[in-house]
Amino acid sequence: MALPLLEAMLPSSVLAAPTGKKAPLRLGFFYVPNGIHMADWRPQAEGALTGLPEILSPLESAKDRLTVLTGLTCDKARPNGDGAGDHARSASAFLTGCQPRKTPGADIKAGISVDQYAAQQIGKNTRFSSLELGIERGAQAGNCDSGYSCAYSSNISWSSENTPVAKEVDPRLVFDRLFGNGDPLEMAETRAKRDRYKKSILDFVLEDANRLKNQLGVKDQQKLDEYFTGVREIEKRLELAGSTGTNAPKGATRPTGIPQDYAEHLKLMLDMLVLAYQADLTRISTFMFANEGSNRNYKMIGISEGHHELSHHQMDPVKHQKIKAINKLHVEHFAYFVNRLRSIREGDGTMLDHCMFLYGSGLSDGDRHNHDDLPILLVGGANGTVKPGRHIVYPKNTPLNNLYLSILDRMQVPVHSLGDSTGRLSGLT
Repeated sequence: MALPLLEAMLPSSVLAAPTGKKAPLRLGFFYVPNGIHMADWRPQAEGALTGLPEILSPLESAKDRLTVLTGLTCDKARPNGDGAGDHARSASAFLTGCQPRKTPGADIKAGISVDQYAAQQIGKNTRFSSLELGIERGAQAGNCDSGYSCAYSSNISWSSENTPVAKEVDPRLVFDRLFGNGDPLEMAETRAKRDRYKKSILDFVLEDANRLKNQLGVKDQQKLDEYFTGVREIEKRLELAGSTGTNAPKGATRPTGIPQDYAEHLKLMLDMLVLAYQADLTRISTFMFANEGSNRNYKMIGISEGHHELSHHQMDPVKHQKIKAINKLHVEHFAYFVNRLRSIREGDGTMLDHCMFLYGSGLSDGDRHNHDDLPILLVGGANGTVKPGRHIVYPKNTPLNNLYLSILDRMQVPVHSLGDSTGRLSGLT
């Protein structure tokens, strides 16, 4: 079982030196579909974030680690002669900056995404080169948007121009992947044994864990207890998710381990991503709150209409309010994730100080289907390489991929160009 970074693992010279080696920099990309109600996303003034607009308000406690970027554009999500299909292009071009080939068949083509470029360069340093997570399953074939393959709407991560990296949506499978030994047969047998005897995965490493704790200092013991408590809490929630009844029609079945409740599903997945970063199982991830064009309803906050349906608001103020509520719900869960990382001490600060996360969408206004002036938020201390707490406005049509070049530089993965980039994004430091 993987462990979090402990002081006992570090050489004494690092612990003693104030300028010692920093914790590894983690990178993540979080995607929300159907655009954003921009009037309540964009800060009123450029410069220091003295206050946050309503949609971003759940992140108030982490305001000093936010950078709102206005004016960035994903040009390759535009038609550029290909006609309708903005949702498919929004997702597939978001991290690639490449125009997807319009096809419903197997001859899909986009480009390598920024996360996978980083994973191919530095992924060898961790057990998993990257993690791709999400909430909605997505088809990898068929026509999902005006002649575009479903693969375009369901994925934001691409390991090559022809290969999207499918996301995992089942929390139980993510847990087994993170804490199993990689052998599918042995993992299945171990899981069955735990279920049969109602045992936690921690019960199988208890003797080793106790022996290790006897060799640790007080701070490391506390960190280990906190980590194991987080693992066990996720196990309990997975057990509950697997045993909860369903109101599905007769004969319908649900995948075991996926909660019915959207909020609990999100929290489970985000909590496991925290553990994956904490144990240095990966340093790169992508997360889709829903597939692009998703028509999921949000009855838990009183919204029965589908999200995609509402995004075509035609300036209806009632629909605007509902879109804003959905946008804010997504940010609330992202804020939960951010604050979890901020609460975990690591090295010379918190885990959030050693992270760089991008949150946003490939659409700006869902009704106009425009891909300029995108809602883009950069979160985290980035190991001191970004000056946060600001709203930065860039010239119209500045490529979003210019930001990705600057992000890759901070990950020590320099590259001359990526997708439609034209240079590095200035003003981040």
